[in-house]
Amino acid sequence: MENNKYALVTGATSGIGYELAKLLAQDGYNLIIVARNHDELNIKEKEFRSNGVEVISIAKNLFQAGDVYSLYAELTLNGISPEILVNDAGQGVYGKFQDTDIHREIDIINLNIVAVIILTKLFIKDRLEKGSGRILNLSSVASKSPGPWHSVYHGTKAFIQSWTEAIREELKDSGITVTALLPGPTDTDFFNKANMNDSKILSDKDDLADPYDVALDGYTALMNGDDKIVSGLNNKLTVAMANMTTDSMAAHRMSEMQKPVNEK
Repeated sequence: MENNKYALVTGATSGIGYELAKLLAQDGYNLIIVARNHDELNIKEKEFRSNGVEVISIAKNLFQAGDVYSLYAELTLNGISPEILVNDAGQGVYGKFQDTDIHREIDIINLNIVAVIILTKLFIKDRLEKGSGRILNLSSVASKSPGPWHSVYHGTKAFIQSWTEAIREELKDSGITVTALLPGPTDTDFFNKANMNDSKILSDKDDLADPYDVALDGYTALMNGDDKIVSGLNNKLTVAMANMTTDSMAAHRMSEMQKPVNEK
């Protein structure tokens, strides 16, 4: 039988997104993988195809809203309606807000928020008449507390978490499920891209989660139709603590965790 099950995964060439794409391929889902780097896409396309599924790689710059719209338009023109949407792509920028580059931060807001809500809107409009669909949004334990030294990233994840919970409620009778995955610090290239290698949070890299473990938690929650999953016991404790303290206390605690190692 022809396999018409497709999953659209952003950020599928590395980290948690890559591990999620692998799990989907192993489960028999054809993949649509999206990233900016053609070479990385080609490498991952060949790898994912080894699972016997079709892989469509599309090079798009998700910092640009026009590229997000055109991505879904290309799928529609080719008669492809993904059953699963994984919004994984996201970045951060490290430093005090007064010192960081505003253009970089606007890019991050466009990637972490604007691209996600556009893709999700188009996915929902496509899947509503079909009465089924699954969405996994990469939130973060960062969504649960203010984040000095990483303020814009934390702010974007707070938006994603609140918005995900809201649209889940709106869609509860539609057949479309919406799940949030909340990882903590994970062993990916995220910190390098954020210029965050001097942060105290990376002082013991043995504490970083394995991206496969995080992806498996998210994948299980997605397939169960759960509302959210905080990945890892330590992160569950972190979220519980944040929920019990004032915002100012949570901000101070996070500042101590995230400030540079040479900062007193």
